[in-house]
Amino acid sequence: MAKVSAVEKNSKRQRLVAQHAEKRAALKAIIHNRETPMDERFKAQMKLAQMPRNSSKTRIRNRCEVSGRPRGYYRKLKMSRIALRELGSLGVIPGLVKSSW
Repeated sequence: MAKVSAVEKNSKRQRLVAQHAEKRAALKAIIHNRETPMDERFKAQMKLAQMPRNSSKTRIRNRCEVSGRPRGYYRKLKMSRIALRELGSLGVIPGLVKSSW
């Protein structure tokens, strides 16, 4: 099990990303538009820099929904390899069979 503080910090980041998503997208559209004047683009870039760093989507860490583990994460299942193996051995995940030879 991961530290509760690390999981909570990541969930706080997810909330911040959702809260600031529209404003960040609007500012990025202004910045990337070559037709807008240079000073306007610069002002938009400064506003973007003033926003909280944790409101950036790249700051979110993929974590297992079962255990909170940050490594060995399967995106399709939203869980770590260890949790996948445990749940597969218990027969909770349909179609997953432990291999043996």
